[in-house]
Amino acid sequence: MKNASQIINSIQSRPQFSKLSYYKCVNTVKSMFTPPVQKMINFAYIKNSTLFFVFNHPVGKQEFDNNIQSIKSALNFYKPEECMESGETLFTDIKAFVTHSPKKPIQEFKEVKQVYKERASGNLDVEIKNEKLNELLRSIQDIIKAKNESQRDN
Repeated sequence: MKNASQIINSIQSRPQFSKLSYYKCVNTVKSMFTPPVQKMINFAYIKNSTLFFVFNHPVGKQEFDNNIQSIKSALNFYKPEECMESGETLFTDIKAFVTHSPKKPIQEFKEVKQVYKERASGNLDVEIKNEKLNELLRSIQDIIKAKNESQRDN
């Protein structure tokens, strides 16, 4: 029987999900950078066997340029499994550039409570032989009638 990670790996190895391996590879390489540089990375992608990092600030690119040689040498010694596809690496070069398009602001959700008017009038005949159930139903009926009266007053 397969466990969850084996199932996910078998799904990711299918051709229609090849982009998932790119995503895992990019995240593995991204994790090699320091946390402040990781925060400045807008997104990354692989094109023509080159891994591109897109930064949202020039300082991020400058830090990237300072660290790129050490990361490239580390990748030469150790190739992550996520970045290997049929024995070859997904990328041979790493480049970066700064985008000048502003990020879209995240919109905050406001919780909206909707209050609906009670549609039940509480006018129904109660013919239950069990006394406890009859008493319970009558108390519910009284609550509904009281709510209807208070809503009419408003």
